[in-house]
Amino acid sequence: MALWDKLKAELIDIIQWLDDTNDTLIYRFPRYNNEIKYNAKLVVREGQSAVFINEGQIADVYGPGTYTLSTQNMPILATLKGWKYGFESPFKAEVYFVSTRQFTNLKWGTPGPCTMRDPEFGAVRVTAFGIYSIKIKDPTIFIREIAGTDGSFTTEEIQENLKGKIGLRIKEVMPELKIPVIDLESKVYTLGEMLKDRIAPSFEGFGLALTEVQVQDVGLPEEVERAIDKAGAMKAIGNMQMYTQYETANSINDAANNPGGLAAAGVGIGMGLGMGGQMGNAMGGAFTNMVQQPGINPGFSGGAAQQGSPQPPPMPGPPPLPTALQIFVAINGQQSGPFDLPALQQMALQGKLTRDSLVWKQGMAGWAAAGTVTELTEIFGSATPPMPPA
Repeated sequence: MALWDKLKAELIDIIQWLDDTNDTLIYRFPRYNNEIKYNAKLVVREGQSAVFINEGQIADVYGPGTYTLSTQNMPILATLKGWKYGFESPFKAEVYFVSTRQFTNLKWGTPGPCTMRDPEFGAVRVTAFGIYSIKIKDPTIFIREIAGTDGSFTTEEIQENLKGKIGLRIKEVMPELKIPVIDLESKVYTLGEMLKDRIAPSFEGFGLALTEVQVQDVGLPEEVERAIDKAGAMKAIGNMQMYTQYETANSINDAANNPGGLAAAGVGIGMGLGMGGQMGNAMGGAFTNMVQQPGINPGFSGGAAQQGSPQPPPMPGPPPLPTALQIFVAINGQQSGPFDLPALQQMALQGKLTRDSLVWKQGMAGWAAAGTVTELTEIFGSATPPMPPA
């Protein structure tokens, strides 16, 4: 009896897989030298399939449920083993459990930039990356084409392969979508859906379903990004006066980060003002010609003049309203400000602003000592000197 009990214990009577991982696609039931008992129980849980393989041939496939293994519900295996009239003895077969749930957050990326023809920028080299999701659609095809006899097949083993396939396919498909590069960032969801529809059929050949493709970022060349930024800035500015102020502010920021220090600020500011003035003159030429025509210039009093007759100069307009004084101060080699007159008076009283301090304001060609600026003369004349040390 003891020998029979030992042999009986080696027979497998329950076949199941309790998956405690989040990345296993295929799991081979560890039969080793044990045999499957006749009328054994097969338990297949939701999100699983069970595939029986006999001597290298795929036999019966089971979906979720509990089965009693007999010739009635194992028709293919019974045929392969020649069980024409049923069987009573134990048998050997490989059992592979296949996870049919969805596997998410798998990463993809284009292996290098793809060239797209854009109506505004011409040929543009674009890169993209994101995530995708898959699930096993046909367990038999997946085992035959991908997993083979691997007893524990994980997403890590297939991810690099699929990452390369999806990256290459996206690199081919993106130029065919004909989406302007300036619209790619705002249409990442639509782009992902279009890519999924175009790429999904190639995944079915591996027994997989491509359930989702997300485009998380699109990379454009730096020169294209600069052109987009400049065009947006120009549209937002709308006039040359504001453009000049925009360029001047950029020159100040560049000077602060320049290895030459604040001494280079005056050069950058002068160039910004000069460029702004030249562009303003060019764009304002049409307006100047228009207002010099008789009857159009609001400062011209008198009737219509004959063509070719000399015209008087336009009447001067009212002077601009005075603006509050705004002055930048160099403190410890760093640009600070701008400060108005009360703040500058307080700094002079505290000794933070002296006649030798470098300052700059709108209209100055470069940084200069505070004592040479007319607006600051009264500040140093009224400032009380600090108390001498005891």
